[in-house]
Amino acid sequence: MTTAKRVMGKWLGIACAAMIVFTMGSAKAADALVNVEWVKANSTKAGVVTVDARGKADYLRGHIPGAVNTDYAKDGWRVSKDGVPGVFPDDTTKLAALIGGLGIDNSTHVVLVAPGANSSDMGTATRMYWTFKVLGHDNVSILNGGMNAYLGAKDKDGNPTNPLEKGAAKVTAKTFNVALRKDMIPSTADVKAALDKGTVMVDNRTADQYMGVNRHGKSKANGTIPGATNLPQSWMTENGGGMFRSKDTIAQLYQAAGVPTSGEQISFCNTGHWASIGWFASSEILGNKDAKMYDASMTGWTAANMPTEAKIKVK
Repeated sequence: MTTAKRVMGKWLGIACAAMIVFTMGSAKAADALVNVEWVKANSTKAGVVTVDARGKADYLRGHIPGAVNTDYAKDGWRVSKDGVPGVFPDDTTKLAALIGGLGIDNSTHVVLVAPGANSSDMGTATRMYWTFKVLGHDNVSILNGGMNAYLGAKDKDGNPTNPLEKGAAKVTAKTFNVALRKDMIPSTADVKAALDKGTVMVDNRTADQYMGVNRHGKSKANGTIPGATNLPQSWMTENGGGMFRSKDTIAQLYQAAGVPTSGEQISFCNTGHWASIGWFASSEILGNKDAKMYDASMTGWTAANMPTEAKIKVK
């Protein structure tokens, strides 16, 4: 073999190895949204765990074949800390055990299923999706439209035509290891520093809360973070329902609200639920990886006595 051929063979080997590594790496990040047909075809496949995040009673009455259940509101996905409700836990041990107990390990493709009756319902899935990303798990998707979309196909008698299982699925617990992405969880001090340097602040709450007319029960002041732009989370779904709008439509809505679709920005709401919908739209649908979510949001901001801005003063 000539020297030229040996060199060429060497470089071809390196190129093939690089291609294999690239392919394996890219496979770890799943599509952010999947549809009902995809779920029907894949929910019982090895390596896929469908997580039904409805209440236990609804789950037991009928769920997607193979789906496991977790109660988003009660099982420990979020905790209270220093009077601020619904934040990401400082100690992820219990959260990792909860996830492993659902039969999920670090190679699992997780598919999250929210109730899907409205946009706020979809926040159940987007908040859990954000949590998986924070924990270092990219192989996660959301069923667009949630369980409401899955149950939407009915026969002439009004019965669902998509297959359902009743009762609890049998689960073999696995080990889920955390690779925490601390940069995805900006603290109140981080948000204040970002505000001071001119980072775009996006308030995903309703207009009345943004304007200062009403406020969350745990918030200590009316109004919003000074200079924030209002982009209600309900805009992200079709008619405020469970189906996310297309990328192009969401981009148009961002433009109408005066929110850029690229560059550093921080989404917030009251407790990091609605804000997860805004973050999901920015980061996962529009592809702006400079977008972040402020977990503690206005309850944490006002608890720290940070400055607020109210457009309307209500006595």
